[in-house]
Amino acid sequence: MSISFLHSLGAEAPIKIPAIGLDLFVRMPPSASGGEFCFIETINAPGAGPPRHRHREAEIFRVLEGRYLYEMDGRRFYAEAGDVVSLPGGAEHGFVNVTDKPARQYILMAPALDAEAFFTELAGTMRNGIPDQALLNAFGAKWRVEFLGPPLKSTDQPTE
Repeated sequence: MSISFLHSLGAEAPIKIPAIGLDLFVRMPPSASGGEFCFIETINAPGAGPPRHRHREAEIFRVLEGRYLYEMDGRRFYAEAGDVVSLPGGAEHGFVNVTDKPARQYILMAPALDAEAFFTELAGTMRNGIPDQALLNAFGAKWRVEFLGPPLKSTDQPTE
């Protein structure tokens, strides 16, 4: 594995996906870890999160600000600033910011996903709002991402 030095500037512009209330920063692209992992930062608008989905990459979330409701394989639970959530690859999941302010998290994905290309293309796919599941899955096929349902709602309740 070849790892190179990287200095990710905090002033870079985010990838924006208004349809799901997401501003995303790629803090470490796959090239910096030899494809082993990537590291992203997200800012999620109040009441916003991605459609439920699954992919081969495992994810480790570190909540920096706010509070989220996560769902993994049908189990729902809250995580707030300081909490770490680990999701194995292949698990059905989603999350939503349950606060009335933007919430932030860091996400480590392993193996790496070309997050810059994926989220830039996703922004184009969602430029007019969240498309139907068939269109999302047509987009996701290239990335081995399966979209499974609508985003969680901030009014959904935890199961544990």
